[in-house]
Amino acid sequence: MSNRDIIVIGGSSGATAPLKTILGALPQDLPAAVFIVLHIPARSIGILSTVASAAGLLPVHAAAEGMQIKPGNVYLAVPDHHLILTKGQIRLGRGPRENMARPAIDPLFRSAAAAYGSRVIGVILSGLLNDGASGLEAVKRCGGVTLVQDPADAIAEEMPRSALEATTVDLMASGKRIGDVLADLVREPAGPSVPVPPEIRLEVDIAAGERVDSEIIGQFAEPVALTCPNCSGVLSKVRGGKPLRFRCQVGHALTAAVVAKEQESAVDEALRVALRIIEERAELVSRMAEDGRRSGRKAVAEMYEERAIEYRRYADTLRQAVLQSMTPLGLRMDEGAQDSEE
Repeated sequence: MSNRDIIVIGGSSGATAPLKTILGALPQDLPAAVFIVLHIPARSIGILSTVASAAGLLPVHAAAEGMQIKPGNVYLAVPDHHLILTKGQIRLGRGPRENMARPAIDPLFRSAAAAYGSRVIGVILSGLLNDGASGLEAVKRCGGVTLVQDPADAIAEEMPRSALEATTVDLMASGKRIGDVLADLVREPAGPSVPVPPEIRLEVDIAAGERVDSEIIGQFAEPVALTCPNCSGVLSKVRGGKPLRFRCQVGHALTAAVVAKEQESAVDEALRVALRIIEERAELVSRMAEDGRRSGRKAVAEMYEERAIEYRRYADTLRQAVLQSMTPLGLRMDEGAQDSEE
C-alpha cells in the first residue's frame, strides 16, 4: 500500500506565519508532495519567495498546467487559477470563483480527495469565514486524514473553527507542531480506498472549467429563493453540504457565511439610498408647503406639512436601521441576551 503522500494546505488571513513554520519542519527526504492555496493577493506580497525561503531544502514551484507531481516538492497555487490535482499531474482551472476567490481552497482539497483518496492529508490554517471547510469534509469522505490548526493558536480562528464544525477532524495542533505531525503522518500507510461521491467529481469538473448549467447543478443542489452576489443568478442549496453552501447556475460557489457577508454590504447600501431618497422627499414637500403658505393656499400647505412630518419619521426609522446595520452581529446578539436577562 502507498503511504500518505499528498499534503494539501489551505489558509487565509494569519496563515503565512504558521505555514513558514510548517514548511521549515519538513525533512529534505519528505516522501510526499505538498500543495498550497492561500487566499491572499499572491503577486502583491511575493508569496512564492516567502514560501521558498521557508521550505528549507524542499524545492518550491509555482503550479503550472501539466506539471508532474513529485514527492519532496512544494507546489503553490498561482493567481486567478484553481489548483487542481489529477493522477500524477497538475491542472490549472479557470472555473467559477468559490467564496469570491480563485484560486480557492475547496477545489484543491476536492480534487486531491477525488484523485488520491486515503493518501491525502488535508490541513486548514488560520483564516476568516469558512473557506476550506467543505474541501476538508471531502477529504474526510474519501478516506483522507484531516488536520486543523488549533483555533486558539490562530490569528483568525474562523476557518479552523468552521472546519471543526463541518467534519470530524482527525487531529488538531498548534502551528508550531503541525510540521512535525505531518512528517510522521506521511510515513504511515494510507488507509483502504473509499468510493468517491459523484458530486465531488462534478464540483472538481466545474472548478476545472468544464461545462456547467442548471441541469448539472441540479444533480447535487436544489434552487432556493436567493441570488448569487457574483452574477445575480439563482442560487441552489448543495444537498447535504457542510457547511451550508450554494451554487448558482453558472457555477459560482459560496458558503452561507459568505452570502451573508455580501448581503450585508448590499443591505447597507440599499438602506442608505432609501434614506437619501426619503430625506430628499421630506425636503421637497417642506418647500412645497412653504410655497403653499406664501400663495395663500392654507389647505395645500397643511397637507404638505403633514407629509413632510411623515417622511421625516420614515427617515428617522431608516437612520436607526442604518446605524443598527453597522453594529457587528455578535455584539447585537450579546446585547439581546443582556436585555432578556434584565
